[in-house]
Amino acid sequence: MDFSLSPELTELQARVRAFIAEEIVPMERDPRCTPHGPNEALRAELIAKGRKAGLLSSHVSPEFGGLGLGHVAKAIFFEEAGYSPLGPVALNIAAPDEGNMHLLEAIATPDQKERWLRPLAAGEIRSCFCMTEPPPGAGADPAMLQTTATRDGDDYVIDGRKWFITGAEGAAVAIIMAKFADGPATMFLADMSSAGIVIERSMDSLDTCFPGGHGVVRFDGLRVPAANVLGEPGEGFRYAQVRLSPARLTHCMRWLGAARRAHDVASEYARRRQAFGKALGEHEGVGFMLADNEMDLHVTRLAIWHCAWVLDQGVLGKHESSIAKVVSSEALWRVVDRSVQVLGGQGVTHETVVARIFADMRAFRIYDGPSEVHRWSIARRILRGDKKHA
Repeated sequence: MDFSLSPELTELQARVRAFIAEEIVPMERDPRCTPHGPNEALRAELIAKGRKAGLLSSHVSPEFGGLGLGHVAKAIFFEEAGYSPLGPVALNIAAPDEGNMHLLEAIATPDQKERWLRPLAAGEIRSCFCMTEPPPGAGADPAMLQTTATRDGDDYVIDGRKWFITGAEGAAVAIIMAKFADGPATMFLADMSSAGIVIERSMDSLDTCFPGGHGVVRFDGLRVPAANVLGEPGEGFRYAQVRLSPARLTHCMRWLGAARRAHDVASEYARRRQAFGKALGEHEGVGFMLADNEMDLHVTRLAIWHCAWVLDQGVLGKHESSIAKVVSSEALWRVVDRSVQVLGGQGVTHETVVARIFADMRAFRIYDGPSEVHRWSIARRILRGDKKHA
């Protein structure tokens, strides 16, 4: 593996870095940043900036208006975007839309792509992915899926309840996971304006970076035409891996940028803040925290780039993505936590962006599978004697 950047990637990195610094960072205190993410007016303004810069939907193929970046290129691009909490929104690569676009491009029919993927890639609409359910339904264990789909003529009738559905409020389209009476899971596409879809409430959460927040959604006799089945009936769990394995990695890429931002803010503070006769960073207790941050950022970047390179070869498995996700989420959490500590009182206020990143970052150890579930999966592979490593 050659980790050096090509001239083209170096130029792209510089473009995104400048765009985030000049156009997006100044908007972070915009009052339209709400407890449930940027409101729609702010999102539209951010998207317009990304479109004008020619940097929108970089992961989507040029056929649908994107840049068609491979996974290594995305690692560079997404890290720079993540440097601001608003960056992924501005560049239309925020979750869940980024993963949903990837899934639609991979398995949707031509008609479905025109109806939903094209406006998603243009940033004209948002989407949500409806899989997680309240107990006793599916959470970390998707086999516990309770939402049902029953065939009725040319339609399927969907009934069930989902929660922690990111972006549900204001989304135009949903990808819904439901099961038939005999068990197999299937994905369905539905307009969120359809009769039978009820957004019960928005859930208050630590993070504030996702447009639409996280919703509780109920399906009451939702009728979905058979033409709106996404992929093949009964293949929902397989398609979930098509979406989730790369999405875990893109989460790591974006959060790496956020953690780097927190470290940069803390480092600058440690250079100029005086305490006990010298710069704060010259005290070993602080200097060592900054050094540990550098090491955690370095190891995380190597883990991400390694998996991105393997994924570009078309061979990344869910175990390799699990390793990268756990390594990244826990190392980056340490970076942000130390950055708060270095900043002292400023670290727990909104005088800097670090407290916001801290609150957003905590959820990363849970989203797309908690660390414990990924460790369990990795341990099962070890106990089977599987010697394959990423």
